[in-house]
Amino acid sequence: MLILGLTGSIGMGKSTTAKLFSDAGVPVYDADATVHLIYEGEAAPAIEAAFPGTVVNGKVDRTLLSPKVVHDAEAMKRLESIVHPMLRAHHQKFLDDAERSGAPVAVVDIPLLYETGGEKRVDAVVVVTTAPDVQRERILARDGMTPEKLDAILAKQLPDEEKRKRADFVVDTSHGLEPVRARIHEILEQVRKMPQRRS
Repeated sequence: MLILGLTGSIGMGKSTTAKLFSDAGVPVYDADATVHLIYEGEAAPAIEAAFPGTVVNGKVDRTLLSPKVVHDAEAMKRLESIVHPMLRAHHQKFLDDAERSGAPVAVVDIPLLYETGGEKRVDAVVVVTTAPDVQRERILARDGMTPEKLDAILAKQLPDEEKRKRADFVVDTSHGLEPVRARIHEILEQVRKMPQRRS
């Protein structure tokens, strides 16, 4: 089974692209959704112990947790030491299940793939991109988003141009769904002929 890493900066259309991979019959692992899942269950007791007052009704409340970790590198490390092993276990179970199902290709949707060295754990990388003005427009339309917040998020992400340079495949979402669907079909055709590359 070949593993495709799916990544892209905020507002590029990565969630839509992931859904289209799923529609094409490819198993898709969503790192963000998995974080939400463990915050609503298994991670809550350990996070409450490390950061008292951040769990409400058995679920981690991100609005209460965020101020405790966002500008504190040590606190962020402590949070990651709780969350990352759980995420790795979910990720591995997803890959095991996909392999058992006989899927020739699986997609792992990881927003900070390059920033965390995740490209070494996949066979090829798909980067989702769009025109900069389209990206800004999409993000600033989100609830509670401000230009300052957007700049802070983008500062933590590898620039889009750099991601595209390093990608095996690029999907441009500027022109609607049909071209994206066609591009996914092309990528899946090519990937099936590729050797495994992950280390």
